[in-house]
Amino acid sequence: MSGHLVLLGDSIFDNAIYVPDGPAVIDHVRRLAPSDWRATLVAQDGDVVDDVFGQVERVPQDATHLVISIGGNNALQATEVLSRPATNVGTAVDDLTEIRRDFQRGYRAMLWRVLSLDLPLAVCTIYDAVPGLSSQMQTALCIFNDTITREAMAMQVPVIDIRHLCHEAADYSEISPIEPSAQGGGKIARAIAGLLGWMPQPAH
Repeated sequence: MSGHLVLLGDSIFDNAIYVPDGPAVIDHVRRLAPSDWRATLVAQDGDVVDDVFGQVERVPQDATHLVISIGGNNALQATEVLSRPATNVGTAVDDLTEIRRDFQRGYRAMLWRVLSLDLPLAVCTIYDAVPGLSSQMQTALCIFNDTITREAMAMQVPVIDIRHLCHEAADYSEISPIEPSAQGGGKIARAIAGLLGWMPQPAH
């Protein structure tokens, strides 16, 4: 069966400038794709959840499958809150609760919009083994990843958990450590290929 895969989201997929000497995620995907499949990159470096609504407008009409990796930049925007002084633990938890609620509302609305295209969809978690990532940020990412998995499960959308794929320092770009390297991008691409049945699922 032929198909047309479209990648939406942020620089986890749109990582070409961070791997000048190696293949980007989309290149890996195209190499793995069967000869009768196409793969298109709509994801945009720097985009957040709300930007996916605009990306949906650029999805080709002949698309057959969609994969989204989004939320990392939303988490980065939350770092300002993490650096605020808190008078007590309750105040800090209140701030995190508001971040979770805002992200949940946005992510849920985004999923509904993408699902309105009536195409098979999968989403990715946000990886948390970035070299140099603070323990506070790793904890904060749990809030975002919990939201992604909960919302996806509620809508019966498969989840590619890239936290278990990109767990080595070499999986991250030397230019910008929050982006996947050629090695990390290859792992992500193989997970997508496995989900689509192009090849066996990678061992974790």
